[in-house]
Amino acid sequence: MSAIVRTCEPAVGSTRADETDEGRRVARVPEDRWGRSMSGESLDMDDATADPVVDAVLRASRALVAITARSLSAVNDDVTLPQFRSLVVLATAGPQTVSALADRLAVHASTMTRMCNRLVSRGLVVRAPSAVDRREVVIALTTMGTSVVEDVMTARRHEVDGIVRRMGDDERHAVVVALNNFANAAGESSDAPDSQFLSSRTAARLLED
Repeated sequence: MSAIVRTCEPAVGSTRADETDEGRRVARVPEDRWGRSMSGESLDMDDATADPVVDAVLRASRALVAITARSLSAVNDDVTLPQFRSLVVLATAGPQTVSALADRLAVHASTMTRMCNRLVSRGLVVRAPSAVDRREVVIALTTMGTSVVEDVMTARRHEVDGIVRRMGDDERHAVVVALNNFANAAGESSDAPDSQFLSSRTAARLLED
């Protein structure tokens, strides 16, 4: 008797999985809410192949989060990692409304409001009229907030540099290729962060003047 071929059609924004005629489960690249492949390709990958990759990425992610936490603690131990994420978004994307910031960080607007209140009280962000619509209030980094982001990034870069220097040339090259491919598949911008932080510092000074 021939095997039955079953195809599972996903809901938008889900990860598709198909059954082949050999009974082998195939994991597909996640799609965005418009049904487009998030990697830009439609290559299938066996679970047996995908799982070690996912495990390796998660392991590296834990190491990177730990580095960020140490760098943040060394610069300002009053700022939590979620608060720091908010500062980084403001540094890279510019002033945001509370609702836009909440959307970017995937948190409830009320949670974001409380977080912004704490950051305002610490002098790291400021509420200001929007340059687009003066009736709208946005959250923007202060000079102090920008300095925190830059100092943490510098400390983190220094620690990562020390780690990669313990690797061989071929290993470092492989890491560059793999991480760039991963960042591209995740839709991460390749814009230079230094120029973004410089723009944020300039904007912060204008808001404070």
